[in-house]
Amino acid sequence: MSAVKQRVAAISIAASASMAAVKFAVGVAIGSIALISEALHSSVDLVATIITWIVVRISDKPADAEHHYGHGKIESLSALLVIAMLYILAGGIVVEAFGRLREGAPPPTLSALPFIVLVIDIAVNFWRAHALHRTAMDTKSQALEADALHFASDVLGSSAVIIGLGLSAFGYEWGDSAAAIAVAILISLLGLKLGRSTIETLLDRAPEGATEAAETAIRAIPGVIDVERLRVRMVGARHFIDATVQVPRTYPIDRIDAIKHKAQDAVTRALHDADLTFTAVPVARDNETVRERIMVIARNSGLAIHHVTVHDLGEKLTVGIDLEIDADMPLDRAHSIAHDLEHAIREEFGSDVEVDTHIEPLQPELPLGTDTGPERVDAIQQTLARLAAEGGAIHDVHNVRVRNTDAGEIVNFHCRAAPTMTVLEVHEHVDAIERGLRRAYPSVKRVISHAEPAH
Repeated sequence: MSAVKQRVAAISIAASASMAAVKFAVGVAIGSIALISEALHSSVDLVATIITWIVVRISDKPADAEHHYGHGKIESLSALLVIAMLYILAGGIVVEAFGRLREGAPPPTLSALPFIVLVIDIAVNFWRAHALHRTAMDTKSQALEADALHFASDVLGSSAVIIGLGLSAFGYEWGDSAAAIAVAILISLLGLKLGRSTIETLLDRAPEGATEAAETAIRAIPGVIDVERLRVRMVGARHFIDATVQVPRTYPIDRIDAIKHKAQDAVTRALHDADLTFTAVPVARDNETVRERIMVIARNSGLAIHHVTVHDLGEKLTVGIDLEIDADMPLDRAHSIAHDLEHAIREEFGSDVEVDTHIEPLQPELPLGTDTGPERVDAIQQTLARLAAEGGAIHDVHNVRVRNTDAGEIVNFHCRAAPTMTVLEVHEHVDAIERGLRRAYPSVKRVISHAEPAH
């Protein structure tokens, strides 16, 4: 994208220099203040184009330690500089034109040459204005947009000069000076339009429709509850967006991070070039269950809980929790942690809630273990198959693995059950098999089963 902007700006430099020189030479030769004014206007455009060529090279540099939002604002500053030059030129043209009208200066010497030069100039500037405007829209470049307006004003200015010279040819001596004043007015009007857009960008005015497009894109992402606040500003061609977004507090961090990445992709598709700062605000949803709220309380306290049971007795709730605590922690400290958890739950649901916490040792993350021999695996697999056959509901015990650890043996196995059985039914039958295995092999510390639907 930066190469396109630089190439277009470089072409404009060559065109501006040649056309300005030709118009100035012809204007001096025939004594036309209007043509000289238009040549000076083109000279300012040449300076502006050179500035643009330099600026687009700087503005496309990535953000660094000193410029966290990149270098895009330099395009707005260069546009202001060019606007100031245009107004100075417009003032000088008006002063000279009124001086000629007051003093009665002789009309310019006319021939076909100035008209040919002006028609060529109109054609060249029309093409350049169109090419620059299209590139400015594609790259969101204010510097190129300013350059496009200059060449559009050249088209109108050259047309005004043709009219002025035509009036002079028909005996209206004031025609040339009037055309010069018309050029000055055109320069001023176009400068006013560009100045308004540039100042709005420097004041961080949100681009038209950008806020609505970004908010719509973020709200469409699954998991987003609401958008609390959204701010958009432009720096060069890039939209910088600050969004504060409500997400369910029951979501884990990795899921919230996934929402953030989806939001970045969504606003980039909507605005083409966007840098999103995403602030997630966890909030409680109206449809949160009691169990989910308890899990949030435990997670916020950094505690591992499982087997949460909740019963509604009408006047009050009863809650049962299995709380995992470091196996080497003294009981008094473990009891204090359980007490704090129970207190947090009562603060959430009311002081009359009944909470019972079962403290159990937290399983180590990486227990040292080794695979047992095939004879031991076969013996345990035969026992599992026998226990399953006795219950009748579970069958096809397979993928049996047995590991020796410091705490005892750990057994993993897969089995099958009828696909129409409920989870509760399957759990009860598998649990009976696990209890029977531990009775048969007291050295088995833990049994982990995985039930699959039968084909």
